[in-house]
Amino acid sequence: MEMHQIRYFLALCQELNFTRAAKRCHVAQPSLTNAVKRLERALGAALFERRPNSTRLTAFGQALRPHFELLDQCANKARREAERFLGRARAKRRLARAARGSTSSGKSGERASC
Repeated sequence: MEMHQIRYFLALCQELNFTRAAKRCHVAQPSLTNAVKRLERALGAALFERRPNSTRLTAFGQALRPHFELLDQCANKARREAERFLGRARAKRRLARAARGSTSSGKSGERASC
């Protein structure tokens, strides 16, 4: 099970249409379809009932949807925290470099005072 499969599943839950879900995920429709099929195989049951003119969640898909939504929320939160952390770390390094590079008297080796 991979995060992109979970995100495709969630998009398909909202759209109930493979083409619209693929557009929403910025992927080709066959890629989304194949990813959902791989997810279903990994889980051992169909998540969607596919008919010629409609798609709907199976009972199995309905049971797993809240868990996948929580996984997606947690993954997004972890990504945002990593970005914040890395942003702070980069800012600290820039400030440290700036502090090392600036001097109060212009003489090399002296630190600037605040």
